[in-house]
Amino acid sequence: GALAHQRIAAGELTSFYVVNLLTGFLQRPAEEDQAPLAFRLAEALDAAGMRQRASLKQIGDRSLFISGFFADSLNRKLVDVDYYVSIGGTAYTALSRYDTDAFSPVFAELAENFVRFVDVLSEVSERASCGSNADLLRLYERWLKTGSRRSGQLLAERGVVPSLAAKNNRVQ
Repeated sequence: GALAHQRIAAGELTSFYVVNLLTGFLQRPAEEDQAPLAFRLAEALDAAGMRQRASLKQIGDRSLFISGFFADSLNRKLVDVDYYVSIGGTAYTALSRYDTDAFSPVFAELAENFVRFVDVLSEVSERASCGSNADLLRLYERWLKTGSRRSGQLLAERGVVPSLAAKNNRVQ
């Protein structure tokens, strides 16, 4: 439903993947590896074979989930949502280069539209009441950092018209 509402014409396999990603995070115990994702990404890119693929997948999935479900809480952290968007997009891009993997097109679609899929997960979070209510300033800050179309639409619905000049740090 969130995919349709966000007007994302995701491939059938990509939609299936995102639903399974959400299901997996609901059933998955907390990860033991608490190293920063940037370090884990560097290690994964240096690895090879199945170890590399598994690590990249875990990093991309975790980044997408955190960006979608916990973007508001990231405002109080050392790294913000744009960090997770960058790390996740890079991981999925690397995964998309595996020519022999049937999921390569899925990872390419996730990498290319990472922010749009973050919006989908944000909507799922809001509908499920799993996320906190974002105030107007947080929503605006999210839009500034990610350029999310959905955040822009929510701002407009609340009477705030996002401006690209503000995004480029120009005074209007």
